Amino acid sequence: MKKIIYLDNAATTKVSDEVLKEMLPYFTDVYSNPSAVYSFASEGKKAVMEARNRAAALIGAKPEEIYFTGGGSESDNWALKATAEAYASKGKHIITTKIEHHAILHTCEYLEKQGYEITYLDVDSDGKISLEELEKAIRPDTILVSVMTANNEIGTIEPVAEIGRIAHEKGTLFHTDAVQAFGHIPINVDEMNIDMLSASGHKFNGPKGIGLMYIRKGIKIRSFIHGGSQERGRRAGTSNTPGIVGTGKAAELAGLTMQERVKKETELRDYLISRIEAEIPYAKLNGHRTDRLPNNVNFCFRFIEGESLLILLDQQGICASSGSACTSGSLDPSHVLLAIGLPHEIAHGSLRITISEETTKEEADFVVDELKKIVERLRSMSPLYEDFIKKNEK
Repeated sequence: MKKIIYLDNAATTKVSDEVLKEMLPYFTDVYSNPSAVYSFASEGKKAVMEARNRAAALIGAKPEEIYFTGGGSESDNWALKATAEAYASKGKHIITTKIEHHAILHTCEYLEKQGYEITYLDVDSDGKISLEELEKAIRPDTILVSVMTANNEIGTIEPVAEIGRIAHEKGTLFHTDAVQAFGHIPINVDEMNIDMLSASGHKFNGPKGIGLMYIRKGIKIRSFIHGGSQERGRRAGTSNTPGIVGTGKAAELAGLTMQERVKKETELRDYLISRIEAEIPYAKLNGHRTDRLPNNVNFCFRFIEGESLLILLDQQGICASSGSACTSGSLDPSHVLLAIGLPHEIAHGSLRITISEETTKEEADFVVDELKKIVERLRSMSPLYEDFIKKNEK
């Protein structure tokens, strides 16, 4: 078997050894329900609280403002649906963007069917919203602005603090889907004017099936899952103690290593970008060149299909993506790439590489070397490329 070079960390990350080690006792030794009243449950209850403290510390929140969920999609659903219900008497208008994750977009589609009005903001060619357009879009009946911290496909980081400031000046709540950003770039909920925030453990070396919601104290949104009184009565269901413990540990480690990790990943990211731009013709970088996640590289290669590119990379042991993992089975081009103005035929040739702190320069060089060969091979079979070359030779 070939050595695997895993470059799809935006889809999911490896659970770190330290995280796994901390989780294991809560499967077999400390397996009690932390909501129980007997003393055997106290250690699990204490571990859940410690995880809450660790997650809160990473974003400058209070522990009681952190609620554990089943993942980022649940957190996004909760933020939008519960806010819509709680503030319906004020209005039924919500603002989001055209490049959000489908957990937001599909929830907005659902709310539209319930009589809510959604404004989908455009983005520029780098994937950034216009603050002026946002300000114009907010109305007296606007109850929520939801804009992602950083895009999961092209890596562009939005001006979150300014978005939150504008929302608050207009008397509107602000939610951000920070699933890709949490643990990867600095976030402070007070400094960035965030009322609600979604995150997911498996995006920052924690376990799958566990996420969190930050809800600022005083925000009156109701339960999303009804049943027991877990999570202070706001999210029913027996606590996933091992997952919560793992997420808390992953958050702690992310905070401790962030400065060094961001520096390393940014340098390797820019090295990959520079080599691809210098050595592969008709390749377009997608997303903002500098205001982007430190681990994200996204290109479109003209005259080829992204699906074919992924298959041939896989044959060389390279794991990458053509966009969001949640839509990898779709034949339609990425809604994000279309929103930044790319035509269908170019958007179809996209490649997303997302590195980790474990990715080496040697692996990056191998990937670019193989990518050059694969792109050349695929273009040699493309009549469109052949016609393009003939026209440009005249």
